[in-house]
Amino acid sequence: MIYVALLYSIVLGGGRRVVMTDLRAMAEDIGYTNCRTLVSTGNLVFEAARSPVSDIEKVLETAFAHRFGKHVDILVRSRSDWLKLAATNPFPGRDGSQVGVRVMRTPLDESVKTLLERHREREQIAVVDGNLWVDFGGKASETRLLSAMTTKKLGIGTARNANTVARLAEMVA
Repeated sequence: MIYVALLYSIVLGGGRRVVMTDLRAMAEDIGYTNCRTLVSTGNLVFEAARSPVSDIEKVLETAFAHRFGKHVDILVRSRSDWLKLAATNPFPGRDGSQVGVRVMRTPLDESVKTLLERHREREQIAVVDGNLWVDFGGKASETRLLSAMTTKKLGIGTARNANTVARLAEMVA
């Protein structure tokens, strides 16, 4: 079965970052096959026996901590779940570099909109299948909304822009 894994961070500290060849090697060492990465930001596509994604997340997080000396949250989606995520972008046709999704381990509900409202300016937000989509209407780095989209406030998750979501969908299609 094909899976997509998203690392919350590739920063190891001390100016060090995870090199994607090392990430692929780690996945291969734990028995995953056809391991591929997309850009250098911690996007891994691989094949493994069918298992609950929570089990795969634990295996990857344990292997990552052992290999790189640091815990990093890793979110996993099956091929079909990733394709569904890509297809349900509520802001199609917008600039993919200005639209992002925070993929969540525990699904969010509509109440998150209230939490984010005081930080929102021009951004549009939508919760789709428990993931938070944002049309930043400009550069994401220039918004106050990011300060509210943290693990501490929303729970374990990681963000990717719509271009990356689409490219990963192409890799698993």
